[in-house]
Parts: sequence; structure tokens; C-alpha cells
Amino acid sequence: MTVRGIVLAAGQSSRMGQPKAGLRLGGDGPTFAAAAVAALRDGGIDRVVVVAGAHPEAVRDEYESRFVGTGKAPITLYTSAYTVRFTNEVPLATLRGELAALGLARQEGVHEPEDHIAALCDTMRHLIATQRDLVEQKRFFDRWIAPASASLCNAIDNDAGAVFYRHVSRFARRFFDIEQTAFEML
Repeated sequence: MTVRGIVLAAGQSSRMGQPKAGLRLGGDGPTFAAAAVAALRDGGIDRVVVVAGAHPEAVRDEYESRFVGTGKAPITLYTSAYTVRFTNEVPLATLRGELAALGLARQEGVHEPEDHIAALCDTMRHLIATQRDLVEQKRFFDRWIAPASASLCNAIDNDAGAVFYRHVSRFARRFFDIEQTAFEML
């Protein structure tokens, strides 16, 4: 069995004044990142991925150029765009009704529609954190996330301007696949 680990080392480390992942332990020892990888491997993790070096300005610029726009953005993060087949479908009204039944609603002053993939993932987080029944979690996932996730990830993967977010998409795709597989075991 392959066990995989991930070391998140992309922070700027404002207290240290430089990225902590590259600092050496004891002044001349391994870097923090190398020590974390070694510790995971010593613990039986046979494949380790290190995430490092994100440049916040470049990531922000990419987000704004790919997902935000006046008029129509090159890629939309709103799942209805990937699931509506007929003009008489009203998924947002249905979604709002389901969110209300869960005791959830859009915060005052927020103007984003509720079908943004991040909002849907946050709803799943809420369902898990409040220990809602697995059948209810599965129903929400199957209705609101699963039908759009592959198409959304494909849109990002196929966009020539997506660099950082192509990696985010690949992570998200694998995450959604794992969720789908887990729900299929119910």
C-alpha cells in the first residue's frame, strides 16, 4: 500500500523574515522542509510531496485573470454553469431552499451566488463538523458538487492561463474523487 504525505511549506514566514522551509536546523543541519520530509519517511510514508514557493501576487493575478472579469470570466467557479441543461432550471432557488433547511444562508453584504464551489465545499465542511448524517452529506455532495466537479476541473486544466490553479484543480479533482469513492461505500 502506498502512503503519501504532503508538506505545506509555501508560507512567507513573516516572523522569520524569510521562508522558514529553507532555513537550516541548528545553523548547518538540514532545512526545515528536508527535516519534515525525513520525519515522514522515517514514519513509513513512502511518497512525500512538498508544496513550496507560491508567489502571492502572481497567484492573485492569475485568480483575477482566470476567474474574475467584467462581463464573462474565462473560467467560472459557479457550478450551475456546468450543470444547467435547460433554461427553465432554477438550481440557485433549489440550493437556497436546501441551505435554509440546514439553517444556512448567505451572509449580509455578500453578493456571490451560493453555487460557488468554495461555498459548496464550505457547506460540506459544515455538514461534517456538525456531524450530520452521512446519507445527508452524500445527498448534498451528489446533488451540488459531484455533477460539476469534473467539468470545472477540466475547464481549469484546459485553460492555457492557469498555472498555479491547474495544480489546485488536480488536487481538487483527486479530493472529489476520494469523496465520491467514500460515499459509494455507504
